[in-house]
Amino acid sequence: MKSHERAALLLCTATTLALPARAEDSSAGVRAQTVTVAGQRQAYQGDFRRLETPQAEQSIDAETLRAAGAVGLDRALDLSASVARQNNFGGLWNAFALRGFVGDENLPSNYLVNGFNAGRGFGGPRDLSGIETVEVLKGPRAALFGRGEPGGTVNLVTKRPTFRTAGELRLSAGRFDTYRVDADWTAPMADTVAVRVVGFAEDAGSFRDTVQTRKHGASPSLAWRIGPRSSLVYELEYSRQEIPFDRGVLAIGGELGRIPHSRFLGEPGDGPMKAGVLGHQFELQHDFSRDWSTLLGFTHRRTSLEGFSTEAELATNRQRLLVDGRTLTRQRRFRDYDATYQVLRGEVTGRFQLAGLRHRVMLGADADRFENDQVFLRARAPTLASNPSPAQQQAIDVFNPVYGSHPLPNPTPLTNRVETQKAVGLFVQDQIDLSDRLQLRVGARYDDYEQTLDDRAAGRVSALGTTRVSPQLGLVFLATDTLALYASYGENFRPLSGVDAGGRGFEPNQSASVEAGAKFALAGGAIEGTLAVFQVRQENILVVDDPGAFTLAAAGRARSRGLELVLQGELARGITVWVSYAYVDAKTANTFNDANFGVPVPAGTRLLNVPRHTLSLQLVRTLPLAARQLQLGGGVLHVGERPGEFTTRFMLPSYTVARAFAALELNRSTTLRLDLDNLFDATHYTNSFSALWVQPGPPRSVRASIALRF
Repeated sequence: MKSHERAALLLCTATTLALPARAEDSSAGVRAQTVTVAGQRQAYQGDFRRLETPQAEQSIDAETLRAAGAVGLDRALDLSASVARQNNFGGLWNAFALRGFVGDENLPSNYLVNGFNAGRGFGGPRDLSGIETVEVLKGPRAALFGRGEPGGTVNLVTKRPTFRTAGELRLSAGRFDTYRVDADWTAPMADTVAVRVVGFAEDAGSFRDTVQTRKHGASPSLAWRIGPRSSLVYELEYSRQEIPFDRGVLAIGGELGRIPHSRFLGEPGDGPMKAGVLGHQFELQHDFSRDWSTLLGFTHRRTSLEGFSTEAELATNRQRLLVDGRTLTRQRRFRDYDATYQVLRGEVTGRFQLAGLRHRVMLGADADRFENDQVFLRARAPTLASNPSPAQQQAIDVFNPVYGSHPLPNPTPLTNRVETQKAVGLFVQDQIDLSDRLQLRVGARYDDYEQTLDDRAAGRVSALGTTRVSPQLGLVFLATDTLALYASYGENFRPLSGVDAGGRGFEPNQSASVEAGAKFALAGGAIEGTLAVFQVRQENILVVDDPGAFTLAAAGRARSRGLELVLQGELARGITVWVSYAYVDAKTANTFNDANFGVPVPAGTRLLNVPRHTLSLQLVRTLPLAARQLQLGGGVLHVGERPGEFTTRFMLPSYTVARAFAALELNRSTTLRLDLDNLFDATHYTNSFSALWVQPGPPRSVRASIALRF
């Protein structure tokens, strides 16, 4: 049976289970705690209903994340079909494209935490232990959020204290010797003070040979009701991870599957990469009246990444595998990366009447500083023309690997630099009720941006300063109480790292987006949906200016256009559904030389790792069983064929993976759960950078857990 046929069978079976009966309480089963502090707002959100926002958004709440078995950010973003996985730097960070566009491929994809920039550091893949909701905010958001990714923004909403005592301890064990513990406890310390402590620890093997990861972290927080109109929230983020650097498998002669998915092609003797995060976040909210409020915030986040790796050499004139089809030439690298992010911001929101029209305004300012300190060493083999020895090549037989065959070489300095980006921004947004049915949103942001690059190896300092205005315009027509039609336009910019041939910084990456769609509610509001079409154009992409000298310039252009459909809610009492589909056509718009290999890229070339079709489905049924609750659910993810290497014909095949789970409530405080991932053991590849760096997806796995609530 083919993978898509199996997927269809799973959905039909789940639907059959769901439709005959109606559960007494759709919220029962695996309960999700309410964690927001009463009255605490989210930054940059304003006072708008879903139908009044002229852009597509997806909010993935705790219950949906739990049903999907999402422990990390990548798994959560699989629920949004508009998001495509990208090269994840050997498993060391989160990288994704939203609506076809990715940010700087040499840095993790940026995401926000409670509206603060947080994803650009080196703290390892994001764990969701302290996260309540994952928001996928599509389209450029620079008019409010500032510098960001062109396709949209991912915002993580954290778990915060409540003024009632509750706790949960969850223990889980799964295939490949994977063990994890999660703890979550919140309680009031006084009438005006509450605390919350969230923590996790995980020791995990892998389907990959010799690969084992260890990680732990904690997210304590405190909420203080200063007065009837004021509140303060403090949150700390701490985590440590040990992850072997793993570039995955490879294609031989363009053919995948010639070696097992489990084959590790690095060196276990390198040991794990070590990643760490220590962050602090403060938010002070004060309500002046029912109509006016202010929110002040500050964050300081420091991340680090350090360790050795041995990985496939990509230069064709050094790679023996391209000659004999079995001997892989590798290079050894050492990285010592540190990043610090500081953001200070303030905003005022309010509403008033002017000339008979209602205005809802948001205005504010922010200042941020991002410091990226990189020390990078490398040892690589000479060209094949010099007939290097197996030891010089760090050679390994991909069909019969023997680790530790050669002494590990000592890498020599390649990069030693610190880049500092500083910016101050002012923003304003006004949504005007032109009539009972028609609303106009206008806004703009002004940024004064400065970038300094201190190349310590070359003894050279370069600087770039620029200003940008990012406008936005949106129109909403409330056709009925359950249907809104909208259109929007927005611009975005993102700084580029590095310097050109003259030692000057690059002009920022620019993008412009248009979007139109409909937001609607079905079944009396039980099901919410969005249908959107979009086009995003991007320019000033880094490309090779001179292939001989391999100097860079900001001269590339690309465009992405497509369609999205989202449905979520209750089909019937006790039956919830999640549907996310996206068609994305992302291509280059001009001819240029690839920034990584210097080869020509014709206009119309599809962008790396971006499928045209993606579909994510999830169905969950909650039903009574002997006076208790039983929850059954399943999901399907289909990812279409996509380029696996830029500028070549190497493609990653499409895949469909299915999952299922069952959760049984033994009593009010104890729940047992069983998860089955990749139910039909489908062979699949999630992302790549080249035919020699391909990440295989995991095979079928099972995980059992017990949750104890108190």
